[in-house]
Amino acid sequence: MSKSVVRNAQYRRGGLSVRQRHNERQNADYMNDDIIKEQAALNVHFKEPTGSYEQMFDSMLADGAISTRGLGKDPFIVDELVFDVNTSYFEDGGGYEYAKSFFAEAYRCAVEEIGGEQYVLSAVMHADERNKAVSEQLGHDVYHYHLHVVYVPVVDKEIYYRKNNKDPELAGKLREVIKQVSHSKKWPKHKQHDENGEVVRNAKGKPILVNAYSLLQDHFHVHMKEAGFDGFERGERGSTAEHLNVLEYKTKQEAERAAALAVEIKQKQQAADALDKKAGNKQKQLEALTGQMIVAKKEKAGFEDIDRMGQNRTVTGNISLSPTDWGRVSELAKEGVKSRHIIADLKKRVAELVAKITGLERRLKELESQKESVLANIGYHQARMRAPLRMAETIADIMQKPAEEKENGLMNPRQRRDTDGQHR
Repeated sequence: MSKSVVRNAQYRRGGLSVRQRHNERQNADYMNDDIIKEQAALNVHFKEPTGSYEQMFDSMLADGAISTRGLGKDPFIVDELVFDVNTSYFEDGGGYEYAKSFFAEAYRCAVEEIGGEQYVLSAVMHADERNKAVSEQLGHDVYHYHLHVVYVPVVDKEIYYRKNNKDPELAGKLREVIKQVSHSKKWPKHKQHDENGEVVRNAKGKPILVNAYSLLQDHFHVHMKEAGFDGFERGERGSTAEHLNVLEYKTKQEAERAAALAVEIKQKQQAADALDKKAGNKQKQLEALTGQMIVAKKEKAGFEDIDRMGQNRTVTGNISLSPTDWGRVSELAKEGVKSRHIIADLKKRVAELVAKITGLERRLKELESQKESVLANIGYHQARMRAPLRMAETIADIMQKPAEEKENGLMNPRQRRDTDGQHR
């Protein structure tokens, strides 16, 4: 059975531009290779931003629609709801068109929870993220549909006249109600109850406090059921467990890919070693042929020396030789008669060796180029093996505790003070 999940994230001013570029698909490239840029045209805006998230927030603040009175330095000013159901739920229900109608209703639910559409900065259904696991399972591209709703968390904050004001009759009376930006008040913690309505307690008997997100999960599930969408269950409380299950599955898939890459890397390494050995053998052959060429060149030089002897002629045109030269020519002539065919064969072989050396040098360069390509591929695959496991470890570490608890744990006491000076 598919499960519905609603997650809520909180952002300070400095994090808005990053969130905007991701949600509105304004980046040129994405680290998440499941995002297919060619599919971005299928993303659906239920409310399109009129400017940057930061500009829209500042405009609301200038118009008096919201107030940051009483907030500490660098507070959380924008939240984001992510509505999600298993990919297979939409694939079985009708795909893209079914997802559009589902999340149109989910957006109506979000507006109710937020307190009005005027506080929504952007609401977009992403339809361009390919689900790798389901796509491989079904044999065709399947996309994971989900909804991002970026909004300003506001609560009604009552402001009272102080006791020491100039008009004693106004002391303690309601002065005004402002729309205060406050993540902590929008999503306060409450006691967790079991299926029988009993308060859940820890080992020391103290009530377990959970974020109001669990109530949001309930409201979303009931809202969608009443709107006629069924076939899914309410997600686990806090949704962390289910999200980790998805992460663990993806990590397992990437681990399997890493194992396959390890085999491929080993094969590439063996190929590189074989090329190394082959290149070494070719180098030895080239050195041997070079030695033979040196001998052949010396023999050729000897023949040229004999030819020069015939250039000394008498007045009558006869060749003039010294006794020493004649003895040498006579000796060589006798050997030449015996080895004339050997000399001819050697000349032919020299020409063949020159052509072969040229070919071997060219092949050696090709082998060196192939080796560099193989080594580059090995480095790339090794990097791919390390990346998913390190990314999974990082994400798993981040998800050990809900984001709002981490942020609150880093805030100093002064940042957690409210307008009345009391700790939250």
